[in-house]
Amino acid sequence: MPLANVLFFATFLSMWAALHVWVARRLVRQGREYPPWLRRMIWGVLVALAVVPMLGFFGRRLDVAGADTDLLQWVGFVFMGLSSLLITFTMIADTPRLVAQGGLALRKRWHERRGSGPEEPTATSDLVSPGRRKFFADVANYGIVGGATGLSAVGFVEARRVPRVVEVDVPITDLHPDLDGLRIVQLTDVHVGPTIRGTWLRKVVDAVNELDPDLVALTGDFVDGFVADLSPELAALADLRARHGSFFVTGNHEYYWDGPAWCAAINALGPTVLVNEHRVIERGDARLLLAGVTDLGAARHEPSHLSDPAQAKAGAPEHDLSLLLAHQPRSIYAAAKAGFDIQLSGHTHSGQYFPMSLLIHLMQPYVHGLARHEDTMIYVSAGTGYWGPPNRAGSPAEITLLTLRAASQRPQ
Repeated sequence: MPLANVLFFATFLSMWAALHVWVARRLVRQGREYPPWLRRMIWGVLVALAVVPMLGFFGRRLDVAGADTDLLQWVGFVFMGLSSLLITFTMIADTPRLVAQGGLALRKRWHERRGSGPEEPTATSDLVSPGRRKFFADVANYGIVGGATGLSAVGFVEARRVPRVVEVDVPITDLHPDLDGLRIVQLTDVHVGPTIRGTWLRKVVDAVNELDPDLVALTGDFVDGFVADLSPELAALADLRARHGSFFVTGNHEYYWDGPAWCAAINALGPTVLVNEHRVIERGDARLLLAGVTDLGAARHEPSHLSDPAQAKAGAPEHDLSLLLAHQPRSIYAAAKAGFDIQLSGHTHSGQYFPMSLLIHLMQPYVHGLARHEDTMIYVSAGTGYWGPPNRAGSPAEITLLTLRAASQRPQ
């Protein structure tokens, strides 16, 4: 393993362990005095929450014996989601207290250096009796544990159901009449792998076929595993039905597990894989240029898969509308320069669950829904599946049904 990767993993694991120590110390030391057996149990639970996800996550990649078992993967990812929420709520509860304590310590040191007399207590902790402080700390502890557990349970139910259908009208100025009403179903970020299997994907495909689409857009991150292990789990893609076919572009996760091999495997199932290329779809007298690009980071894994919207459009015949499938919303900058009318993307999961549902807005130009970038429309799906923790609390998954509409005829 390259030294840079070793340093990254060492840093990540150290931080992961330190954050769990922080949560355990908070729960044990703040609030009432727990009996020794309960303190040991709290520490034991936090150790398990820290260790089990790492055994499943890294062990599967390092081919550790038994690390690829379904049970370990399930428990590991559930624990990962619960841990992340415990850490988040602990930070929310502890940060004001730590800031106040730090400010008090600085003020005390400042007065000592000035030689002033003792300062009157001003910190909240100095004005509240020890009994009340323990009471409030207990309430915070219950909120940390209860909030993390509750959101994990709600998010689990939301993640495991067949996604809702989200209907979106896409208004297009001067849309050719024969393209008005064209129905596109978008699936993205399914992440078939440790906890999402072919039986679940089969239900999604059945739901798509019931919508009777004109074409199906598959915008990447469909797998988390190698072709040899997972290709049977994607068999349902062969049964997608659409008048003008189904089309696939790669996401970043395909390249973690041999992107070119997955391109070949998915193409063999039936969907047309677009690697910086296009197809022309004729509907009546209208022509739709449908293009697809590889993931933005593909070239790091496979240089020949450098993402290039301009190349995807090169040599295109005359057409009435151009549509680009691109996994990441950040492809919009090159797509707009290349003159595409619409881009369909995924990747963001709309944050998937708190707190990433807030932080994702700092990382992507567009996170969820329909927007306009210069002269190009972009729709970003919240994703059909989930990655890692089976949790979609507050950011429900979707099967997207997009209908092209002439702007002047859009339903009110």
